[in-house]
Amino acid sequence: MQDWTKHTAEARTWFETLRDRICAEFESIEREAGSDAHFNYITWDRDTDDQTEGGGGTRGVMKGKVFEKVGVNVSTVSGEFAPGFADTINGASVENPGFTATGISLVAHMANPHVPAVHMNTRFLTTSKAWFGGGADLNPPIPYADDTEAFHARFRAACAAHNPTYYDRFSKWAEEYFFIPHRNVARGVGGIFYDHLECPDRSAWERNFHFTRDVGEAFLDIFPALVRQRMGQEFTAQDKRAQLEWRGRYVEFNLVYDRGTLFGLRTGGNIDAILMSLPPEVTWS
Repeated sequence: MQDWTKHTAEARTWFETLRDRICAEFESIEREAGSDAHFNYITWDRDTDDQTEGGGGTRGVMKGKVFEKVGVNVSTVSGEFAPGFADTINGASVENPGFTATGISLVAHMANPHVPAVHMNTRFLTTSKAWFGGGADLNPPIPYADDTEAFHARFRAACAAHNPTYYDRFSKWAEEYFFIPHRNVARGVGGIFYDHLECPDRSAWERNFHFTRDVGEAFLDIFPALVRQRMGQEFTAQDKRAQLEWRGRYVEFNLVYDRGTLFGLRTGGNIDAILMSLPPEVTWS
């Protein structure tokens, strides 16, 4: 079996660099709004007594004038999947339950209901196989067609630079994945979602890593632009109520259906980092 240690370290370095750039950009937006809010970083180690398992990460959280709550987490963990969970993971099994995983996960909930919330995640995992996954999706309480088109256009361009089939495949995947069956509604207005971009050799790893980096660059390019466009827009009490009720749908998806939440909880991840995606305030009608 190929040793992916160096590749995991290289991916981790990129995820940490991307985190730092995103956090700096978000803090800059807060300064433009007259706020001195900044990210607080908490480093955590994986809570396990098994010496074959380990790792940890850094959770960054900021609560400001524009970003009511934004969390950016980078984690790198390794160990073995529990028997009942191993068979659900690409390349893992009861006989071969070992894994490593490194990735960045971001969720931003905004103070102004006209500014869309957003989720972005990219990751590299190894079992008996190695692959990249991730994506980004826009979650506006009050949708604007121009914002939706701009968000999709930027990721369409990122996909087109690598494979002409990627955008159609991955935007459809996002549409199907970010859906709340018990409500029969989409979680937001979509984006892209991909998984199991497998790396049978170094050449494939380079291609898929390049694409994953471009997904991060696309996010860093488009989302701050959307925030700046909407963050000064006036809103009403009715707009705020709509936002808080919409956040309830977001919570329902993340706690009931989201695979990333389940993965974190089933692999001994940091609870606060896993649940950082939940909004600070929410209502159900």
